[in-house]
Amino acid sequence: MPALNPRISRTAKLFLAGSQHSLAVENLPRIINCLNMLPEKEIWWRPNSASNSVGNLVLHLSGNITQWIISGLGGAPDNRERDLEFAECGPIPRRKLVARIRKAVREACIVLDNLSEESLSQKYNIQGFRVTGMYAVSHVSEHFAYHTGQIIFVTKLKRGKDLGFTHLPAIRPNKSVTK
Repeated sequence: MPALNPRISRTAKLFLAGSQHSLAVENLPRIINCLNMLPEKEIWWRPNSASNSVGNLVLHLSGNITQWIISGLGGAPDNRERDLEFAECGPIPRRKLVARIRKAVREACIVLDNLSEESLSQKYNIQGFRVTGMYAVSHVSEHFAYHTGQIIFVTKLKRGKDLGFTHLPAIRPNKSVTK
């Protein structure tokens, strides 16, 4: 990730850096790992007609991050066709899905790097909603994490094993506490 815009407050920098970390460091690698663990056919598997495949979720996340961050905050044209993200039945090859989600996250991080302090409080019209820049960034981070969890769930369901994504730090007893 490139350095954040130096002309913004420390709090805004922390917020934007945390959002970039959530997208690019925590969740994107998990999505890519899941895509790599699933055979191409299982990327497009749906448990029922009311559910989405992993492939649909990757298309949806790419569309969402592009619409809200790259277009909504960054000013790029908004060409999203949201319903097609869910109608797709594949097969779009794994490598194309990986390239699409990587590109969206990379471009979004560039936009986040260049946001001004004012842009976070400015109002935007995105997907029919009138929101602040801060809300848009928060929404995308939360939305990305939510669907990453769904992708992980489907991958665990299909692979039948722990994927090893959660590693908690060891807890050390606090010896300075007096009784």
